[in-house]
Amino acid sequence: MGQLGQIEIHVVGQKGNNPLTPDNYDIKEIISLLSNIEPLLYPGMKGNRPDIAYRIESGSVKNIFTVTKQAETAFAAVALLVASSQSIDALELPSAKAIEQIQTMAKKNNYDFEFKTAGNDDSLLKITPTTQFYRSEALWADAELYFYGTLVDAGGKDKSNIHLETKNFGTIVIAADRETLKNEERNLLYKEYGIRAVGKQNVETGEVDKSSLKLLEIIDYAPAFDGDYLNGLIKKVGDRFKGIDVDAYISEIRGSYA
Repeated sequence: MGQLGQIEIHVVGQKGNNPLTPDNYDIKEIISLLSNIEPLLYPGMKGNRPDIAYRIESGSVKNIFTVTKQAETAFAAVALLVASSQSIDALELPSAKAIEQIQTMAKKNNYDFEFKTAGNDDSLLKITPTTQFYRSEALWADAELYFYGTLVDAGGKDKSNIHLETKNFGTIVIAADRETLKNEERNLLYKEYGIRAVGKQNVETGEVDKSSLKLLEIIDYAPAFDGDYLNGLIKKVGDRFKGIDVDAYISEIRGSYA
């Protein structure tokens, strides 16, 4: 695993009239915090990641995570960036959401969260009931988006949705109206479709909040590559594409396609 480091999230607060301790720190609060560690440390990692070990200590509650030294350094960099800018808008979306969730916990439970690294008593970042670490709404606008892939699941007992397996985004979950799926006459599963959806997109970076996606339309899609047709089009435009990476250019024009 290489050289190891440690990060600490120190939680200070009250449980009724008593100070917060590991003995009265509710398991739901522990789970909520733990669920935000992975996107905070490894926001863009898919598949296997380095191990994260965990223990809890007194004073009030110290959540200690043993991670790689690189992860410790990245954690410190993120914490210092947020502390210095007093904003999470520069973070990758998973990390920004993790900070938002911890901010929500601070307000809900009247807790103070302090981010530290091993052997350092100084806080890198403090999240309290009075801080406001939320994404700027102005940066996230509703956008119509298109995704292409194989539809591998559709339905859901409580929240109806479809699961689309894509090349670039992995499997994405898109909320779908129950009646739309009920009235669908096509056998949707395990076939390739284009999906027209609406969701939140960052107006500066183009990043899509995949948790916000809602289905608009399922489009029949039969991908086919006609090399002769493409070469004919390239000849028609002459030297206009000379020296241009055509694949990169087409991807840029298409935008948020999977």
